[in-house]
Amino acid sequence: MSKDRIKKLLAQLQEEIRSTDMDDELRTLMADLDTDIHNVIENDEEVNALIERAKEVEAGFATRYPAAERFMREVIDALVRMGI
Repeated sequence: MSKDRIKKLLAQLQEEIRSTDMDDELRTLMADLDTDIHNVIENDEEVNALIERAKEVEAGFATRYPAAERFMREVIDALVRMGI
């Protein structure tokens, strides 16, 4: 999976977050994670710890924000396939 595809998924996720009435804590966690994911894919850094954090955010989305959870799952899967 290309870096461009991950960036596109992150943009879609951010759009979903903007259009959802999401609590501030989860919004902040996602913003921090988004920044970290961009840094990792731009610098080809190790991604395992980042994937674990992404899974925690995804779990927070699961029951209340299913559309955001779907995008987060796609981002995680893309990061795993990239094998950074």
